[in-house]
Amino acid sequence: MESEGKIVFTEEQEALVLKSWSVMKKDSAELGLKLFLKIFEIAPTAKKMFSFLRDSPVPAEQNPKLKPHAMSVFVMCCESAAQLRKTGKVTVRETTLKRLGATHSKYGVVDEHFDVTKYALLETIKEAVPEMWSPEMKAAWGQAYDHLVAAIKAEMKPSN
Repeated sequence: MESEGKIVFTEEQEALVLKSWSVMKKDSAELGLKLFLKIFEIAPTAKKMFSFLRDSPVPAEQNPKLKPHAMSVFVMCCESAAQLRKTGKVTVRETTLKRLGATHSKYGVVDEHFDVTKYALLETIKEAVPEMWSPEMKAAWGQAYDHLVAAIKAEMKPSN
């Protein structure tokens, strides 16, 4: 939801995100890797979008470059969700958003890729905090992710 350009993220949604993120934070590297392995399980062709995986003889889960990348993506998703209510907007440095937009555009990322990532992210969080998981938590994380994607898409230049 948006109200006069500001994102409305309720106190309850924020509490659900912060509570689960505080538990997951210490396992960011492993959870990030799980997130990407889920993405590749759902959409195996997504591997081809990553230069360091494309021609690698090493399985994705053992690729030394995947884990740091996966962790940074997972942490960015979670940190931007955690800041949403306080700031009323997606807080990722503007230079980072511009770079993310350009990179996602360059590699041909489309809506379906964002949808697969959202599903994989929600499943990863659900598995990480099963005792906390609820429809409300799923909705809170889903809304936070949608706002992050909207901010990235706003920086994606049309490729035509």
